[in-house]
Amino acid sequence: MIELDQPLDVGGVRLRNRVFLAPMSGVSDLPFRQLAWRAGAGMVVSEMVASAELCTRERGNLLRLKGDGLGTHVVQIAGRETRWMAEAARIAEGEGAHIVDINMGCPAKKVTGGLSGSALMRDLDHALTLIEATIDAVKVPVTLKMRLGWDDDTINAPELAARAEQAGVRMITVHGRTRCQFYEGKADWQAIRAVKDAISVPLVANGDVLNRDDAIAILQTSGADAVMVGRGSYGQPWLPGTIVHGTGEDASDLIADYAVAHYEAMLSHYGEITGIRHARKHLGWYLDLHGVDVSPATRGSIMTEINPRLVVRRLHAALTCPNADEMKKVA
Repeated sequence: MIELDQPLDVGGVRLRNRVFLAPMSGVSDLPFRQLAWRAGAGMVVSEMVASAELCTRERGNLLRLKGDGLGTHVVQIAGRETRWMAEAARIAEGEGAHIVDINMGCPAKKVTGGLSGSALMRDLDHALTLIEATIDAVKVPVTLKMRLGWDDDTINAPELAARAEQAGVRMITVHGRTRCQFYEGKADWQAIRAVKDAISVPLVANGDVLNRDDAIAILQTSGADAVMVGRGSYGQPWLPGTIVHGTGEDASDLIADYAVAHYEAMLSHYGEITGIRHARKHLGWYLDLHGVDVSPATRGSIMTEINPRLVVRRLHAALTCPNADEMKKVA
């Protein structure tokens, strides 16, 4: 069996191990990716960036391209028009991306309604024109992320993967659900094996990987070369690194410092006002996982506070204080 800590070559780019952080809209921004990278993830992928919007060079979209502090910088783009996909890939490469990833897996209605993301699995000929335009536009390796198909009647991931490899894609990632499943039910790891049988480039398996045992099981079941962790990393960006090494930075005495560092990094990245807003979902996840004894009142005070110093003080206390009496001292 493949060892999780083995490196993997993707079109000449050496990934340091085989446990990756998934691209997640609204989640895998630069601060989140930096934390996951420092904790040992083999690859971290940016939030999906809409290609046409990126070409306007609006600040919010450009922020998604940042890769400071990442040993391997991977940018994911999405779209439905060849000219914008090509130009977005060139912009990503110009901003230092080592790999450009194409999104053909996002199930969100606002994405598929615009005939992007997993909607492209309903028209493989058009999907290939986008892949070819992206590959032709850049010198860095291009990879592809997809689902099993649009629905249970159209499981065409093996065909798309094979055609993408012929076009020049250097790695394929498959989420073991159809678009119509969204995130319901259990990911079908066995179905991913048909993609492995159809390609010779590396395959990454994704879906319902929450721990090291899951990672080992999905690789054994799918035959994939690497594994990608998504929603399981909410509130624990160190999870991919923990899975690689079998140990991690999730020791109880580190969580409070970790969460505070994440919060402060988000304020620095976005600016204070925007950062406070974006950070709240992450604070909620930290408290859900690691602050189970925190009272609703204390949680509310952390989630709604707009003074960063008070947020830091209360968050650190909530994740370290053993009881409510101790919390009162820092409220």
